Amino acid sequence: MQTGIIGLPQVGKTTLFRILTKASVDAKSGSQGTHVGVAKVPEPRLVELAKLYNPKKITYATVQYVDLGGMQGERTREALASLREVDTIVHVIRVFDDPSVPHAAGSIDPLRDATNLELELILSDHDQITRRLERVEKDLKKKADPLLQLEKTVLDKCKVHLEAEKPLRELELTAEERRPIGGFLFLSARPVLYVLNVGDDEADKLDSAVERHKLTSLAGKPNAAVVAVCGRLEAELAEMEEAEAAELLASYGLKEPGLNRLIRATYELMGLTSFFTAGEPEVRAWTIRKGSTAVKAAGAIHSDIEKGFIRAEVVRWNDLLAAGSLAAAREKAQVRLEGKEYIVQEGDVILFRHSG
Repeated sequence: MQTGIIGLPQVGKTTLFRILTKASVDAKSGSQGTHVGVAKVPEPRLVELAKLYNPKKITYATVQYVDLGGMQGERTREALASLREVDTIVHVIRVFDDPSVPHAAGSIDPLRDATNLELELILSDHDQITRRLERVEKDLKKKADPLLQLEKTVLDKCKVHLEAEKPLRELELTAEERRPIGGFLFLSARPVLYVLNVGDDEADKLDSAVERHKLTSLAGKPNAAVVAVCGRLEAELAEMEEAEAAELLASYGLKEPGLNRLIRATYELMGLTSFFTAGEPEVRAWTIRKGSTAVKAAGAIHSDIEKGFIRAEVVRWNDLLAAGSLAAAREKAQVRLEGKEYIVQEGDVILFRHSG
């Protein structure tokens, strides 16, 4: 699954992409092309579990980010085409003021920038729907078709919604309504994470950035979230040793880098969650969709484990840590035996029993 990073030029988008993924992309090439990189999902619980097992390897869950270049002028069409391939959108919005880096629109106005770029997605979807409706209406004139009629009804509903300048992620559709339009890669239907790139003077006030910049309207929307980061501080932290970085964070009253929150918010918005496996060879976080059953979680590890699933031994990560070992947790009756239909909970540590 991919997350596309978009934004106007000079908002700090490529800088954030570079820090997130450790990819070597300079700012100039970042504004001109598409780049792909992978970020580890920060997970302190893995480190704690590793202390129990002293494993050969610790493996984190990951998020794949795609830097789609600056959304302006000729680049917009190209970026929109690439955006159809991603599952979630990260929209970087400039809040920092820096006279040496002029804003593309001449002034700092985060809500205007968010709204204008959203309109590009809405217009692209409206254009796609209009063209498809012309074709469907022609076909319906030739021959009545219940499936085509349903598609037309749903597309009309989407078109009216878009004409009210509302993205499709805010339109409620039933499972039956979603079926005929499942193949359309509508841009405004993607979940969106708004990333506010604030200035140094606000690095210690990230939690209140949304209210301070009057952006609560963005935070309250369906399938959307907002997180604030200070790009310049993040760039500095990325160059430092761990102890030095912790000291700098503490001086701003922060417990962790803003990028950690950004990655976790992306993961959450994508509808993903983690469970853990732990042993001497490896302590690992596995990615599954929220609401997945134990047998599906087994399939995330290997299809053979899914096929031969017998049962899952499940313990909460904090219970396992407190007990000190799986055997001790069993003695305390903290390990449960679960069947195929068990819904995996975030933070479960699972040992799968399987045949074959």
